[in-house]
Amino acid sequence: MSQDDFDLFQQMMGDVKPLHNDTAELKKTHHVSDAQLAKREAAIWLTEDDPEYLSIDHAPMIKPDDIIEFKRDGVQDGVYRKLRLGKYPIQARLDLHRKTLKQARDEVVNFLKQCMRMDIRTVVIVHGRGERSNPPAMMKSYVAQWLMQINDVQCAHSAQRFHGGTGAVYVLLRKSSEKKLENRERHQKRMG
Repeated sequence: MSQDDFDLFQQMMGDVKPLHNDTAELKKTHHVSDAQLAKREAAIWLTEDDPEYLSIDHAPMIKPDDIIEFKRDGVQDGVYRKLRLGKYPIQARLDLHRKTLKQARDEVVNFLKQCMRMDIRTVVIVHGRGERSNPPAMMKSYVAQWLMQINDVQCAHSAQRFHGGTGAVYVLLRKSSEKKLENRERHQKRMG
């Protein structure tokens, strides 16, 4: 920077006063009641609850190329890695293209309930990247939010390119009580 440039900069900045407050106040666009917040925070079990608990009014927005990553405590890293890399066979698939948020929410809940009943654990949900939706990635953002709110979902991760990439998400559902018992019995037979 030449001396002339520096002098010009100093001259331009002469009457600028430094800020003493470095926090901005954000105005909320709409008020969310305590009841709505409680409802939103409440996680649901597929076996008993009403899909209305899954909000179609608000979800943290993500971008079309963002990766969905979610893992509950207790899920082994190796299991999560295998899901993330698309190494589990996909046992069922749900496509949400051309669906409204309400239709999508109901279909996700019904699809996952059916999978649980049939002991299907590894599924892919195609939500699309949402590059042309307004706001962008709207369906993807809501699907990511819903999956985190459903207790039966052990973990979820954006799919590998050959399964739809960032336009789809792998979901690993918890084992049914029957399967857990079956595994325990099989394990005990091996040990005994």
